[in-house]
Amino acid sequence: MRIISVVPYNPVWPELFEKEKTSLESVFGNTVAWHHIGSTSVAGLAAKPVIDILGEANDLEKIDSYNTLMAGTGYVAMGEYGMAHRRFFYRDVNGERTHHLHIFPRAHDEVHRHLRFRDYLRAHPEDAAAYGQLKLKLAALHAQDPEAYIAGKDPMIRLLERKALQEGNP
Repeated sequence: MRIISVVPYNPVWPELFEKEKTSLESVFGNTVAWHHIGSTSVAGLAAKPVIDILGEANDLEKIDSYNTLMAGTGYVAMGEYGMAHRRFFYRDVNGERTHHLHIFPRAHDEVHRHLRFRDYLRAHPEDAAAYGQLKLKLAALHAQDPEAYIAGKDPMIRLLERKALQEGNP
């Protein structure tokens, strides 16, 4: 069982994203555009120390043909993994989760949702701080119960997503 651990922001996270982006470009070439998303992409925000990467693919069906190459780089392919029009990969190093990779078709609604959420938190540090405090509290309460941790975050995520949509972030 994986333990939920939320830690203070680490300024190395953007560098880890850039390094991983370069590695992914060597696998996928220019068929996918990469974005750093999730809490590790927001300066100052407490997060699980897992780099979330969003890819926009020219041809989502072709992504499956990269599964063997991705396995060679340590990623496990999970297919749609509960979300239509997505390809999900994860990587663990020494038993610890290090990366989540979500690939959607270019300009998919989920791409816009993730980028708006990220950009809203970057532009509103007070909301990002409140979200970070909630995550720290929930991780302390539900370190061994991922479902409870996720359920506890959901109302705030929905509120912040509504704010991001109202503000019209790209």
